[in-house]
Order: sequence, then C-alpha cells, then structure tokens
Amino acid sequence: MPELTIRPSIGADEYPALVAIWRSAVDATHGFVHESHRDEIEAHLASEYLPSVALSVAEIGGLPVGFAGTLDGNLEMLFVDAARRGDGIGSALLAHVVRHQDVSRVDVNEQNAAAVAFYGRRGFVVAGRSEVDEAGRPYPLLHLRLSQAQPSASTASTAATPRRR
Repeated sequence: MPELTIRPSIGADEYPALVAIWRSAVDATHGFVHESHRDEIEAHLASEYLPSVALSVAEIGGLPVGFAGTLDGNLEMLFVDAARRGDGIGSALLAHVVRHQDVSRVDVNEQNAAAVAFYGRRGFVVAGRSEVDEAGRPYPLLHLRLSQAQPSASTASTAATPRRR
C-alpha cells in the first residue's frame, strides 16, 4: 500500500478534488445537515472557503484522500474521503496541523457525535457552545480546545467540518 503523505495544497487546480472529498465526507457523516444548506455550502467551498485557509492535503499514491484547513490556530475544516474513513488519515492530518500550524482550537457540530469523540480522543475538550453555526444555521457548535494534557503520540496518530461545511 502506498504511503500517506501530507503536503500544502497546490491551490485552485486541486479544489475540485477537495470539493469531491468534502461532499463524500459530508454525505457520510453529516446526515443532520439539510440538503439546501449542504448545497449552499458546497457552492461557496472552492470560491470562498478553501482559499481563505491554509490547506494541508493528505494523499496516497499521488491522489488526495483528505484535507485540513487552518486559520490563526483554528482548525476550520478536516475532511477525509468517505471510502478512506478509519484508515488513520484524519488522525494524521490533525497531528500534522497541531504540530506544524499550532492548531489548538476547533468548532464541531454537536450533532456529529463521531467527530466530537474523534477530537476528544485526541485531547480536545469542550470550552463553549453556540446554538447555531457561524452562518446562523440551526446546527449547534461545540467549541473545543486542545487540553494542556495531550494524548501520547501513538494515540494522536491513530485514525472529519470546513467547520461543519
């Protein structure tokens, strides 16, 4: 099996592949998001959301399989192709951005129990809550921060929204 690598995004030329990864991940994990909201977010992903963050792309055999976007110490998005969920890609991306981009905060949809658990296993704790997402949509957010006592490296490198996007 080819090795997983994480690299900076090459830019707009790979946005269609990242949007496809986003869509597969959201379809697999965000059943609570209304179809019209999902379509609205998708319509702005390549033109607004992806260009506004520092993107790290996970690839296997030269093909993107996941990505993370960060801004000012916040993990704004982390998505893994639905076909590759559970392969450790999300954990590798998270460990990468924590180590190399000083990520210490992430907002996660409260309804996305798997993502809440994922971040919790990797040392993030709830620091606050909002009733709606950043666009005022009815998706409560948990504001997580990396705790002082972080999990061991082996835990952090075992195997989800742009923030809920």
